[in-house]
Amino acid sequence: MIVSIATLIFAEGEQQQGNPLSMFLPMIIIFVLFYFMLIRPQRRQQKEHQLKLSALRSGDEVVAAGGIHGLITNVADRTVTLKIADNVKIKVERQSVLSILKKADEPESEPAPYSGAKEEATAEDKPIATRS
Repeated sequence: MIVSIATLIFAEGEQQQGNPLSMFLPMIIIFVLFYFMLIRPQRRQQKEHQLKLSALRSGDEVVAAGGIHGLITNVADRTVTLKIADNVKIKVERQSVLSILKKADEPESEPAPYSGAKEEATAEDKPIATRS
């Protein structure tokens, strides 16, 4: 009985021999898909982030890691000094800057002027007690 099981195992091994490329083709296809769908876009995002970090200047409004909003007052090789309130400055790593809210040379956007027109309140806007 043991001999017959061993011969079946060896017989199956001989039958499955084929082109080695056909065995690795699905793995190669999966790697190519991972490269184009995950690795390449991530590298592009990293390059864009590095370009943004290299273009940091005093006067830029940024968001640092941890959600700290601040105005850049000084830029060094590896660090950035942020003014987060009056007389409050912190020094953070340049890499911790996540996004740039406003560049120093961008003009201040003005809010839309108030038209003064009253809008009609809908049923959803009224409190429940006053609905009729």
